[in-house]
Formats: sequence, C-alpha cells, structure tokens
Amino acid sequence: MQKTVAVLGGGIGGLSACFHLSKSPQVSKIVLLERAGRFGGWLSSTRREDGAVFEHGPRGIRPAGAVGRNTLNMVEELGLESEVLPVTYDHVASKNRYLYVGGQLHKMPSGLGGVVRTVPPFSRPLVQSVLKEILISRGKEEDESVHSFVSRRLGTELADIAIDSLCRGVFAGDCRKLSVRSCLPPLYNAEKARGSIVLGMLLGSGPGPDVPPSTLAKRAAQENWAQWSLKRGLQNLPEALEERMRNGGRVEVHRDTPVMGLSTNGTGWEIQLEDGTIKADHIISALPAKALASALPSAAQPLSQQLLEIATVTVAVVNLEYEGSVLPVTGFGHLVPSSEDRGLLGVVYDSVPFPQHNRTGGPTTRLTVMMGGAWFQEVFGNPEEVTEQLLLDRATQAVTSHLGVTTPPIWSIVALLKDCIPQYYLGHWKRLENMRQYIRDHNLPLSLAGSSYDGVSVNDVIFSGRTAAEGLVGKV
Repeated sequence: MQKTVAVLGGGIGGLSACFHLSKSPQVSKIVLLERAGRFGGWLSSTRREDGAVFEHGPRGIRPAGAVGRNTLNMVEELGLESEVLPVTYDHVASKNRYLYVGGQLHKMPSGLGGVVRTVPPFSRPLVQSVLKEILISRGKEEDESVHSFVSRRLGTELADIAIDSLCRGVFAGDCRKLSVRSCLPPLYNAEKARGSIVLGMLLGSGPGPDVPPSTLAKRAAQENWAQWSLKRGLQNLPEALEERMRNGGRVEVHRDTPVMGLSTNGTGWEIQLEDGTIKADHIISALPAKALASALPSAAQPLSQQLLEIATVTVAVVNLEYEGSVLPVTGFGHLVPSSEDRGLLGVVYDSVPFPQHNRTGGPTTRLTVMMGGAWFQEVFGNPEEVTEQLLLDRATQAVTSHLGVTTPPIWSIVALLKDCIPQYYLGHWKRLENMRQYIRDHNLPLSLAGSSYDGVSVNDVIFSGRTAAEGLVGKV
C-alpha cells in the first residue's frame, strides 16, 4: 500500500528520517514540515566573509560506536567526505581537558600516570576508586540519578566534581536529577551486565545496533578520530540533507510552516496548517515533546500529559573572538562544576580543535562560553527578559577570571537557545515505555524521533530519525 508520511520538524532528526524514507519505494509521498525559516534546528553556524566559522549549537561530533558510524555513513552518502575536519585522539584538544575548581584550572587526569598519582582537584588517585568499584555490588533500583550512581560506585568526590561537570557539559543539566539509565546507558548497562562499570567497559555489556562502516567510518577508526566537524561548520550537514531532499524529488519540503494541530480520521491524520490541511497516513514527529503535546488532539490527552513531563533547559551560547593567541593552556576547553559557579557551565577553546575555522590573516583565538542550563532561571532570571549585554558581560568576565585574558574580544555573538536540551530525569525510561505503549494500544500511526526521547547527542538524534523511518519501511 502506497503511503503518505508526514515528518514534523526539520531539525537534524526530521531531516534524517526523510533521508532514510526517501530511499524506500514503499512510500509514495513524504512531506517535511518545519516551523522556522531554515532547517537544521540547533545545528547552526555563522560564516564570516573572512573565513571564520562560529558554532551556536553542537561543535564537534564523536565518531565512536554504532551511532557515530551511522552519522559518518550519512556524511559519505551526501558526498561531504572532503569537507570533514577530523581531530584525532593524540591531538592536544583530545588529550587536554580541564576543570575549573577552587579558582584555578586543573588538567583532567589522562594516561596511566594520571590514574595512579593523586592529581588535583582530586584528593586520592583515581585507581583507588576504580579498583574499589569492581567490588561494589549491583544497585537494586530500576533507575537512579547519575550523581547517586557514580557516588555509590566511584565515591562522592568524583560525583561532585567530575560527573557534575560532565553532566553540565553534555546535558547542561543537574546530575542529581538526571537519570543514569537514560543519560549514560553504557554505565547503567555495564553494571547490569557485569556488576561493575569497569568490568563492563573492559568486557563489553552486550551488542549495540549493527551498523556496518562506510569507507569514511573505517578511516575514522583507523586514524583514531576523537571528534570531527565540517569546513563550513556543522550547519553544512542539514544543508546537504535539505539539498538532497529538494533534488531527489521524493520529499515535499516546507519551511515557515508551523503545525497548528493534528486530528485523526480513523486511518490516518489530518494536519492543520495556518493556511489549510494536509492528510497523511503516518506521522514521524521530530518535534520537541512539548510541541507535539500541544498539537495532538484532545482524545490523546494521556499521551500529551506524558510528553509535557519531559523537561528542557535553556542555554546561552556566547562566541568570542580575540586578537592573537591568548590562552594560558591548550586543549579542548574547561568545564565548571556547579559548586564553583552555578551559572557558568564551561568554556570551549574552539581554535584548538578546529584552527581551520579561524579567520584568514593574523592569529586569533575563538572561544565559546556556555551558560545557564538547569540553573538559567536561578542565575539569569526569565530567558524572555534577559539582555544579550548581560550574557556577553558574564561571558567575558569568565574568560578574564578563568583564563587571565585581559583584552576585550574583537568580535562576539550571543545566542539564547531556549529549551534546547531535553532533560532525562529519573524514570524517563518508564515514561517512554508508557508513551510507546499508548501509541500501540490506540493504533496511532505515529513514531517519536528527535532529542526528547532516546538521546540528546547529534548522533543519537540522527539515529532516531533513521530508526523511525526503518520502523515504517524496514531496513533500507
């Protein structure tokens, strides 16, 4: 039976779903609906005349694991291999990562020496925590906060400093509320499978999805890439996908097209737009959970209720450019634990991993300061009312106090990313199970994709689009 599939949301998840659907002969029509004037969602880059590139969202993608291979396979299929900027594991940006604790920068322990010696800000060698961890018994709960899990298995110091910072860097979130099962599945699964994180990491904890590597993914493995970007910034990825959709002739692409409401007509959907309706046999929603909740018909209220329970946080991203080489250290960047400065999540030293994104001409240093997240309201107040100037001042102050940079930036741009990162709180897994069960029980022709459900990384979101598409048309 030839079907019309509507994909709601033209971020990287919705684009990925369309990309995979468009390869299947089983779908006669694919319609992509995006509210904004551009595609790509949070993947957004500013390109300046002089060659400088600034990222307002994600700034480097990890090639590791099945989901990492999946993204590189897509990059190759889109013909973007020559655009890739790899950063290997032996690069200084991979080896040197810092924590700002007690008013100073500390290099994160790496290599054997860092694990067997006592390295500030930690008060004992990490190897002690690691060896003890092997002997700690399995947790009894179905889910646990990241902080509780790590302090139980590795001690409170690592949880308070390292894991607190990590959760701020990755999720802009509070590790005391985030779910280990949903946010850090490898840790949760390692304990489940092997009774220990360390043993799970050493011995593996069950097979992941099977994604055979493309030539590019093989190259990434051989050359030991830690992360990669694109010459024109990561926005180039959604741009290439959009181009493919427009030229392939299989996908009807609509931007500036908000979905006003959805109603079911027994077999399929009617999608209300500002200026009419479209009919679809199936919907893949790659919208934020809250946006889908407000579009669903009142008959699906129990589903909307669950969707509304998935919280999100707002992050301020400030790109700064300084004349000359101003960094006192070299590396990827530094993270700041919540005990040190609640509002300031971390600073990325963009020029170190990706010097190709610096302007042509004399040397410059590009930095990105990340602020807010779970602490936005508390520190900066209502995101609707906060001024760009306040955020810019706060960012440059941090660069001065953390890195000793006294000159003002020669260029800056402030982006306020409202509700950009979903927070998988305790019990998120159960909520997902309930929602998907509801969809099955009520025979709703609906699939859930995007960052609200099965992972917030770019790789996870791209994979979620693929999974939704293949759930409909099988492996393509």
